Amino acid sequence: RRVHGERVKHWDEISSRHTPQELQVQAARCMDCGVPFCQQQHTGCPLGNLIPVWNDLVFRGEHKEALHALLATNSFPEFTGRVCPAPCEGACVLGINSDPVSIKSVECAIIDKAFAEGWMVPAVPARTGRSVAIIGSGPSGMACAHLLNLAGHSVTVYERAPEIGGLLRYGIPNMKLDKKVVQRRVDLMAQEGVKWVTNVAVGSDIALPDLVAKHDAVCLCSGATFARNLAIRGRDAEGIHLAMEFLGTNHGKINAKDRDVLVIGGGDTGNDCIGTSLRQGARSIVSFEIMPQSPDGRAIDNPWPQWPRIFRVDYGHAEVKAVLGEEPRQYGILTKEFVSDDDGRVCGCRTVSVEWKRDASGRMQMSEVPGSEKTWVCDLVLLAMGFLGPESGLADSMKVETDPRSNFKTQPGHYRTSVPKVYAAGDCRRGQSLVVWAINEGRQAAREIDSDLMGGSYRPLPVSGGLVHIHTASA
Repeated sequence: RRVHGERVKHWDEISSRHTPQELQVQAARCMDCGVPFCQQQHTGCPLGNLIPVWNDLVFRGEHKEALHALLATNSFPEFTGRVCPAPCEGACVLGINSDPVSIKSVECAIIDKAFAEGWMVPAVPARTGRSVAIIGSGPSGMACAHLLNLAGHSVTVYERAPEIGGLLRYGIPNMKLDKKVVQRRVDLMAQEGVKWVTNVAVGSDIALPDLVAKHDAVCLCSGATFARNLAIRGRDAEGIHLAMEFLGTNHGKINAKDRDVLVIGGGDTGNDCIGTSLRQGARSIVSFEIMPQSPDGRAIDNPWPQWPRIFRVDYGHAEVKAVLGEEPRQYGILTKEFVSDDDGRVCGCRTVSVEWKRDASGRMQMSEVPGSEKTWVCDLVLLAMGFLGPESGLADSMKVETDPRSNFKTQPGHYRTSVPKVYAAGDCRRGQSLVVWAINEGRQAAREIDSDLMGGSYRPLPVSGGLVHIHTASA
């Protein structure tokens, strides 16, 4: 990654790419394991990417063949290679006693070279005469559209925002994922026949039952956009925003310039709020996490190949320490009340420290530490505490059955909802998760939709880790 002090002066992507020599070294470190845990869905990559295969091809300099192996299982490696936390690396066998292979960097290098060399050209399929509507253009909706279109169905994607991409465009800041990368893929899919419809909110601008009547199938890929709030005293003060309100307008009306910023919640979203605030010129940045700091190494109950629950320093944390001089994160902090000034704007918050201990059943229990009350100065608060599920409007309009967490309910391993012809995929079905899981969900929903439309035996689309054969119009 580029030098902290320099990269905060612009919005360019923070990660530099391996040189050809470095790329070959990383590919060579892959051990061709008998059991490659990196590509196993429950320990490593949800997509089942053929990681040892394309690592070996990159090592041999066979980059075009590596591209074919990569695209066989992953619709959008240019996205996962930039924003995925890389569970594959956490499950890498080499990581038992050394640094894992930098799989994510190799993946990104393969697809970036493919676009640079002109290898990524539109694949226009022969049409089946079936049509599918997809609601939501985030990673699951795009992945579902991608495979259904390649299977020959006419696909229309409805997006309520002005531009396509969902979370990829409006939730992930430019220094992690340049929006030119998103638009490049959107344009390619349009050339392949996918129809994008923006500024249309299904449920208000157009009724869901009308879409169901118009198309052979409808897939709900609306994401888990109902954010967790913080219902405490003073929440209604001006200057307190949900994280996505801030990130979605990170060059717009909510600005951190000369502000004392408080980010409540860790994770990727909280880190993105930190990095964005710093670039906007925040005076100070503090981040609260209610949980204790993770250990530097794996705990005894967190063995390999599980995802390592360890202390990490992400780009935003490192940048704040380099530029402002202090690590922004404060652990074991419970926010009790927001304080506002005479104009009704937030000017501080009151907190208490908490301790976590296991009870007799082994469950972690939180307790407040007596005498630990503290008041913090802040005039911009960003709530990054995760998401509870999809917004209720779509489900209500057709009485789509939901689970206890308000996600669209389907049978385990399937994507059909309780309403005929209506399917669901991504965070609106499985709950808040990773981009790579959303892509996998979209691909597997496409497989089920295609099978239902074409009778099951007609050119079945791949399971996770499986291959897909594209029938083009000239085939």
